[in-house]
Amino acid sequence: MANSYLTSESKKLATWYFTVAATLFGAQLLFGLVAAIQYVIPGFLFEILDFSVARMIHINALVVWMVFAMFGSVYWLLPDETGIETVGIELGKLLFWVFTAAVTVVVLVYIFVQVGAADETSIWFIHEGREYIEAPRWADLGITVVALGFVANLFMTGMKGNRSGIVTVLMADMIAFAGLYLTGMFYTDNITVDQFWWWWVIHLWVEATWEVFVGSIAAYGLITMIGAHRKVVEMWLWIEVTMLFGSGILGMGHHYFWIGTPEYWWEIGALFSALEPLPLVAMFIHVLYDWGKMQGEESAKGKDVSVITNKPAFTWFVLNAFGNFLGAGIWGFFHTLPQVNLYTHGTQFTSAHGHLAFFGAYATILIGMMYIAVQGKNGIKVMNNTTSTIFATSMITGGVVGMTVALTVAGYVDVLVTRAQMGATWAGYFDGQSGAWFAQGMDWRLVMGVVTFTGFFFLVKDLLSIGKATHHVR
Repeated sequence: MANSYLTSESKKLATWYFTVAATLFGAQLLFGLVAAIQYVIPGFLFEILDFSVARMIHINALVVWMVFAMFGSVYWLLPDETGIETVGIELGKLLFWVFTAAVTVVVLVYIFVQVGAADETSIWFIHEGREYIEAPRWADLGITVVALGFVANLFMTGMKGNRSGIVTVLMADMIAFAGLYLTGMFYTDNITVDQFWWWWVIHLWVEATWEVFVGSIAAYGLITMIGAHRKVVEMWLWIEVTMLFGSGILGMGHHYFWIGTPEYWWEIGALFSALEPLPLVAMFIHVLYDWGKMQGEESAKGKDVSVITNKPAFTWFVLNAFGNFLGAGIWGFFHTLPQVNLYTHGTQFTSAHGHLAFFGAYATILIGMMYIAVQGKNGIKVMNNTTSTIFATSMITGGVVGMTVALTVAGYVDVLVTRAQMGATWAGYFDGQSGAWFAQGMDWRLVMGVVTFTGFFFLVKDLLSIGKATHHVR
C-alpha cells in the first residue's frame, strides 16, 4: 500500500489526536481503579482524592478520550474518502492544541482544586457538577469552538472533494454532535426541566450521534480492511441512520421514568432503546458473510492467504459489533423496562450496563482505528497480530466483561435487599452495601479492573512497537 501518511497533514493530525486519546484512556482507567479500591477500602486517599473526585475524573476522561479519538478517526479517513487533503488543516492543528490545553487545565483543576464555593465562580472555573458533562463553563465554550472548527474542516473538505456516503453521513451527524452538546450548557430553576435537557446530552449525544458515528467508522474500516463492498456497507449505514435517529430519539424516553414526564414515554423508551444496536450488528453479519465468501474463493484458488489487511484492527471491530449488542442492547434493555427499572434504577445494574456499553459500543472501534493509523503510518500492506496484541485484546476485553459480571451480581443484591426487601430506605441501602455478595462483587470488580489496567499497558506497548515488527507484509 502506498504510504499516504507521509504526504497527508490530516493523517498526521489524526495521530496527534490518537496519542492524546490513548493518554486520557489510561487516566480514565487509573482513576477508575482508584474508585474501585475506595469501594473495597473506604479510607483509601480519604480527603486527598475522595471517591466523588476520582469518579468524576474517571467518567469525564472516558467521554473526552473518546471525543479525541473520534476527531482523530475523521481526520484519518477524510483524505481517503474525499480524495483530497483536509481543507483548513492548519485551523485543525490550532484547535487540537486549544482542546488539549483546555482538557489538561480542567483535569488539573479536578485533581488539585476539586470543589468550589457553590456559586457562579464554581460553575465557571471549577466544574458544573452535572454528571458526565462536568467541565466548567469556560471549558464548555472552548469545546464548542473546537467542535465547530472541526465541523468546518469536515464540511469544507466534503463539499470540495468526492463526497462518499460515509462522509455525507458524518457531515450530518457532526452537526447534531456539536449542536446537542449545547443543550447541556444552561440551567433552569426547575430540576425536572434541567434533567430533561441534561438527558438530551447524555442520551441523544451518546446514543444517537455517537452510534451513527460508529456506523460510519465501521463502514470505512470494513472497506479498508477486508475490501467490503461499499454499496453493502453504505446501505446498512443509511438504514442505521434511519433507525438510530428514530430509535435514539424515542429511546430517550426510558430516562424520563424518574423526572415527571407522561407515562407513555416509559414503554416507548424501553422498546426503542433495544432497537439501537441492531443495524450495526446487521452490517457486520452481512459483511462477515461476504468476507467468508471472499476467503472461500481465495482458498478455492489454492491461495493460503487471509483477505484481512489489518488483523488487530479487525479483531477490535468485530468486538465492537458484539460488544455493542451485548452492552448497549442486552444489558441496556433488561433493566430499562419501567416495571424493572422501578427497582434497578441507580443500582449497580446501571454501572454494569455503562461499563460494557461504553466499552463495547465505542472503545473497541476507536482502538481499532488506532491500529489502522499505525498500519498507515508505517506503510504496512498486511498487519498481523503480535503477542502484545493478543495480551492487550484478551486482558482489556476479559477485564471489562469480568467487571460487568461482578457489577451485575452486586446489582442483584441492590435490587433484592435495598429495594425489594427494605423498600429503598437508608437502612436498606446500608444492609445491601454490607451484604456478602455485594462485597464480593466489589472485590471482583477491583480484580478485573487491575486486569483491564494491565491490558492497557500491553496495548500501549503494542501501538508503539507493532509497526516495527518484521512479520508484516510491506
